[in-house]
Amino acid sequence: MPLFEYKALQGDGAVAQGQLEAAGRSEAFRAMEGLGLRPISLAEKSAGSAAAQKNGAKTEKPGGLSMRIGGEKISGRILENFTRLLSSLLAAGVPLSRALTILHKEASTPVAAAKWKEIHGLVIDGMSLADAMAKSPDTFPRVYTAMVQAGETGGFLDLVLAQIADFQSREKELRSKVMTAMLYPMILLVLAMGVVVFLLTYFIPKFQLVFSGFGAALPALTQVIVGVSDVVRSYGLFVVVGIMVLALLARNWFTSEKGRRMWEGIILKSPVVGPLVAQFAMARFCRMLGTLLNAGVPLVQALNVARKSIGNQILVDAVSSSIERVQAGGQLGQSLAECRGLFPGSVLEMISVAEESGRLDQELIRISNVTEGDLDRQMKTAVALAEPLMLFFIAGFIGTIFIGMVMPIFTLQQHIK
Repeated sequence: MPLFEYKALQGDGAVAQGQLEAAGRSEAFRAMEGLGLRPISLAEKSAGSAAAQKNGAKTEKPGGLSMRIGGEKISGRILENFTRLLSSLLAAGVPLSRALTILHKEASTPVAAAKWKEIHGLVIDGMSLADAMAKSPDTFPRVYTAMVQAGETGGFLDLVLAQIADFQSREKELRSKVMTAMLYPMILLVLAMGVVVFLLTYFIPKFQLVFSGFGAALPALTQVIVGVSDVVRSYGLFVVVGIMVLALLARNWFTSEKGRRMWEGIILKSPVVGPLVAQFAMARFCRMLGTLLNAGVPLVQALNVARKSIGNQILVDAVSSSIERVQAGGQLGQSLAECRGLFPGSVLEMISVAEESGRLDQELIRISNVTEGDLDRQMKTAVALAEPLMLFFIAGFIGTIFIGMVMPIFTLQQHIK
């Protein structure tokens, strides 16, 4: 079982450090909460970190886990630790300005220290925390700043930050599960591509010379493979450069406003991923809206804040039109009926009934909990199916190459007879 090192706040405000065993980060956080601790940071202890600890090295720095690009971006782990610590400090009654000062002094990297200090300076100048974070979109995603804005609006910033940190932890665990499940098929894919390149550039040309000496006609499948071999040997470098240029152009286009909307539309229409994305957006929207309403935020204002947490601009636009109908005096359930891609009929009915009974905030949070549980089960199923599906495609690809090479052998045997 993995071993985690933690730093947390005790009930009296003192900082405690220690280690615990847990199956994952979420279970480790729950274990800490069961001990009455407010998590500040949590890191899985590896063999490398243990060796560094023996040599007197600091263990707070994430090292190779930082995933920084060019040394300028802040890693997901550092951002999660910042979010959880800020939540714990605010919950303990520490003022926001002082909490930010503590964070930038205890930052694990110079880049993080500079960023937290920048946020602190903007807040001191009178800017809200959400607006200060919005000036650094590379560090704080749009969903992150929208949720912080919701917390500031409702006066429960510490709770929202804790929710953000939990969401980041769940997302990291999900990414880890997907990567672990896909590791073996990806290794096979790389090996398969290496074998194919070797066959196309070295073996198949010699094989072609043998057949040309007998004057035998190659089967159609083998002719296609030989043609691909000729292209790879003659224009392989140009093909690689062309693919890289096209990938770069496609990336730049999809990051533009028009391209991003088109990509989000494709994702929503895809058969497996689309429903999962819509469910995730609905759960996040319902949780945010229910939390805001429970804090006493007016419905229209809560809708304007919660819609920013959806993440998909197409769905945001659909909800925006529903907000206009609510402003005109319409009921929430009826107004959201136009967003069929986001809200199923059963959810709309539950929202309408809860609105009539005056318990909309509780029902929205309940819907979010149920949807997230169902979403977790679907994701586990999708990850479990991904590995055999990729193995099937790899086997089919390699099998096609094998058949294309074996067929000429029988043709040659008949020609010799």
